[in-house]
Amino acid sequence: MTRLLVAAVCLICLSSASAEGPLRFTAIPDENTARLVERFGRVADYLAEELGVPVEYIPVKSYAASVAAFKNSEVHLAWFGGLSGVKARLAVPGSRAIAQGEEDLRFVTYFIAHHSTGLTLSEGFPEAIAGKTFTFGSKGSTSGRLMPEFFVRQHFGKAPDEVFERVGFSGDHSKTLALVQSGSYQVGALNFKVWERSLAEGIVDTSRVRVIWRTPTYPDYNWTIRAGVDEHFGKGFSERVQQALLELDDRALLDSFPRRRFIAADNSMYRPILETGRVTGVFRE
Repeated sequence: MTRLLVAAVCLICLSSASAEGPLRFTAIPDENTARLVERFGRVADYLAEELGVPVEYIPVKSYAASVAAFKNSEVHLAWFGGLSGVKARLAVPGSRAIAQGEEDLRFVTYFIAHHSTGLTLSEGFPEAIAGKTFTFGSKGSTSGRLMPEFFVRQHFGKAPDEVFERVGFSGDHSKTLALVQSGSYQVGALNFKVWERSLAEGIVDTSRVRVIWRTPTYPDYNWTIRAGVDEHFGKGFSERVQQALLELDDRALLDSFPRRRFIAADNSMYRPILETGRVTGVFRE
């Protein structure tokens, strides 16, 4: 009888562990794949050690795919941009932004230009970009599309395709930099963090490409956890995930984002992104 009871308890434990499965997370593909796989593989290892559950990083090929994975219960957690995070939380009510980089409170987009344009850094919006070729990043990017498009519309009173000779979408910030530096596009907009890290790594040739404008600040990247995670992994699990992110102090790992540290976040911080998305019409796409 005792053996049967022990066996039953073991089966229950195994069944419970199996039901939990791994914690799966994804991230917007805002840079080259190899860099992302290395960074988030290390995040997965860190979270697994801190949380005591298996953790898997699920790569995706587009910003839209990261939101779809979140919506379709393929992942429990995601590193989103401001816009993709808003879209995901609208798609799954009850989901919460739980952490952001310290820098994400006041994020900035850099407008950059090929040297042949003759454009240089200005304090005010660079109206001389009108009539030139212009590339955004991904269509779903906050810093590479939403906010730069908002400022273009604000200053010209027109949609980008009415302002520029040609409009493109590179797909990510690294590609935007490469396209403008090569002269394939005369002007582009990208995440300031990608520019600064690329500059430090010697990827930027300042004789060929330069920053011509820094936008006003706005809220951007965030870790968002899916509604229902506590029911799946146990009461208080989402708070444990948040605490693990806030306590991450591996300098090399933080530098790979790059962020000084993660701080607490909540959905209300991203209301400006929601409102800007409605103004520019990106939620209709």
